[in-house]
Amino acid sequence: MSISIRILLSGYFPELTEDQLDKYERMAELYREWNEKINVISRKDTEHIGEHHILHSLGIAKVIQFPAQAHVLDVGTGGGLPGLPLAVMFPDVKFHLVDSIGKKIHVVQEIARELHLHNVTASHMRAEQVREKFDFVVSRAVTRLANFYPWVMNSFKREAIPDKGIYYLKGGDLEEEIAESGLITKVNDLKDYFTEEFFETKKVVVVPMP
Repeated sequence: MSISIRILLSGYFPELTEDQLDKYERMAELYREWNEKINVISRKDTEHIGEHHILHSLGIAKVIQFPAQAHVLDVGTGGGLPGLPLAVMFPDVKFHLVDSIGKKIHVVQEIARELHLHNVTASHMRAEQVREKFDFVVSRAVTRLANFYPWVMNSFKREAIPDKGIYYLKGGDLEEEIAESGLITKVNDLKDYFTEEFFETKKVVVVPMP
């Protein structure tokens, strides 16, 4: 299983170092271990952690290259997705992961510690309680965009930075949801980057911020 994660990720991201690939392998092992104690990801998905969780999280890295020293907020991170895989990919970027469920944040903190991810902090709180400001916000299918946007609209720094905005992993037909939100968006189909069937309906929705 771990060999396939190396092959899977290095095929799509040939720039990954051996150290990064080692971390992704170990991350998958840790998710399996933790999932036996706390339901961090769907139990039926433990055999597909590489594809359905780590690679899916890295779909964001196909549409945005976070600049060094940028600050990224991951809202509703659960057990650390997409924040932890992105933190391995972008070691010079600071990631702050928040979730309203304390035991899941404990898992995030333990995995970050085990992987020596010094660019990760994690807090047990709701998005609306975060006072710090960020360059980018990421999330994975927490709620509808119309609900999500008000939680994070005041979380951005004032400074202009290229491609500043929300990078939201969602699946399915999003036309109605995007119309309901009234937001200007750019929808990126992950099937354009990844060939696995899992990604056929998966997308990264980008909401640019001024």
